[in-house]
Amino acid sequence: MSRAAGYSRVQIALHWVTVLLVALQFLLHDGISDAYDRATETGAYAITLPVALHAGGGMLILLLATWRVLLRKEHGVPPPPEGEPPLFGKLGHAAHLALYALLFLLPVTGAAAWGGRMEGASDAHETLKSLLLILIIAHVAAVAVHQLVWKTGLMRRMMAPK
Repeated sequence: MSRAAGYSRVQIALHWVTVLLVALQFLLHDGISDAYDRATETGAYAITLPVALHAGGGMLILLLATWRVLLRKEHGVPPPPEGEPPLFGKLGHAAHLALYALLFLLPVTGAAAWGGRMEGASDAHETLKSLLLILIIAHVAAVAVHQLVWKTGLMRRMMAPK
C-alpha cells in the first residue's frame, strides 16, 4: 500500500459517514432485535421500519467499507504520525484491519441471520457487535493518547485533507 501525505477529502468524508452509520446501527439495534426474537418465535419475518433501517444501514456500511478499501488501495494512507512509538503503529494497523473486517462481517452475518434465518449467524453477529464496540473504544482511546499524551496532532489527519 502506498503512503499518501494525508487522507483525501473522500476518505475523510467516508470515515465520518461510517462513524455516523455505525452509531445509528447501535441505536437501532433494539428494534431489529425485538423483531428477530418475535420472528424466531412465530416464524413470521416481517419487514418493519426498524428492520428496514437496520438492515439498510448495514448494507450501506458494507458498500462504504468496500469503497473505503478501494480508496486505500488507490490513494494510500499516510504513515504513522511522528512521535508514535513503533509498536503502536503496528497495533494501529492491526486494529484498522480488524475494524474493516468487522465492517464486512457484521452486515454479512446480519443478512444471514435475518434473510437466511440462521441462528448461528445471529450468535456470530452479536459477538462481532461486541468486538466492534471494544475496537471503537480502543480506537477513540488511541486517538486521545495521540492528542493529549504524545501530541502528534493525529486528529488533523481525519479533519483536513491533503
